[in-house]
Amino acid sequence: DVDHTGVLSNAGEHPAKVLAPDRAPRLITTVSQKLRRFEEEGIEAVLLLPFSLEFATLSPDDFVVQIVARTLAAQYVLVGEDFRFGHKQSGSVATLRQLGEEMGFEVEPISEIAAHGQRVSSSAIRKLVTEGRVSRACRMMAAPFALEGAVVAGKGIGSKQTVPTLNLAPENELLPKTGVYVTRTQAEGRAWRSITNVGYRPTFDGEGITVESFLLDSFDGETPERIEVEFLARMRDERKFDTPELLKAQIMLDVRAALGFHRRFERLRMA
Repeated sequence: DVDHTGVLSNAGEHPAKVLAPDRAPRLITTVSQKLRRFEEEGIEAVLLLPFSLEFATLSPDDFVVQIVARTLAAQYVLVGEDFRFGHKQSGSVATLRQLGEEMGFEVEPISEIAAHGQRVSSSAIRKLVTEGRVSRACRMMAAPFALEGAVVAGKGIGSKQTVPTLNLAPENELLPKTGVYVTRTQAEGRAWRSITNVGYRPTFDGEGITVESFLLDSFDGETPERIEVEFLARMRDERKFDTPELLKAQIMLDVRAALGFHRRFERLRMA
């Protein structure tokens, strides 16, 4: 049997945070999200590698000997066709293949993947999310972009003047563009249709960005400690309303539009 093992460097953080913090990109998913996706795809083990300045100085040969051969005892290695490794990215797929021949493992480069004629890359996905184009990001990722984290107490304004919401403290580095989204909220094996506002709550002169989800399905039981919010489509920009009543009226319109989207979305999933 083949042991399906994945490798995450720097315990899930981007190496640029060590080498060039000012230019480090914001990661799309958290480590826990990555691990769940790996499990869903049948990955049986994951090695988390802390990335340090010392680690960055490893030569391609040392990296392969210490990590690929000794630590993983790899027999079959899959990498992207533009894979680079070792000090100053001096190792290539050809280097890895040569070392594999010497140490007894096979190397297979994977060609780039395209979605709707566009190359799938983390940079492209990151750009779509920050522009609010979460539907397009969903197609490119083959799964919805999602935020996860703890449910935190809000100021109680929504439950009194508009609608009650679950307030998420996102652990993700990347947030979608401010606005109102059709979403699906999940917790403890349950899922609810929802709409989510990412923004500054201008009607109430809010300070700091918040992520607030209004569940469209009935909710029984205690408030979950943690949730994951999947972003399916962007509905509109965040707006400041003259009164809470006008905001509540707009939310009701958003609810109707979101329910229509969810019905169409479910029909597509069932097709």
